[in-house]
Amino acid sequence: MQVTSSTTPSSSGSTSSASGVAALQKELKDLSQELKDLATNSSLSAQAKEQETQLIQAEIAAVQAQIEALQNAQQQAQLNKAMQAANSSAKAQGSTKSKGSAKSNLVDVFA
Repeated sequence: MQVTSSTTPSSSGSTSSASGVAALQKELKDLSQELKDLATNSSLSAQAKEQETQLIQAEIAAVQAQIEALQNAQQQAQLNKAMQAANSSAKAQGSTKSKGSAKSNLVDVFA
């Protein structure tokens, strides 16, 4: 019986999440192919095939969970970046607006 080993990249700060997702998707494709190959393997007993199938399916589920976690982290990072940009923009507009409103008050008072 062939035993598969799953070595997935960690989602460390040094590994970009986009490349991490790509690597995990490649691993997912490889595991799917392994599962197909197992189905046509006639050298294994039914029990061995069943055990190997369960192992590969568990690995597939783990890889899918890692992909989902990385994608969620990417989305959260994008949201955080957008929120920071919006906050910076709002602060800049608020400072400009308050200066402008002071001028408009002066114009209104003296007009």
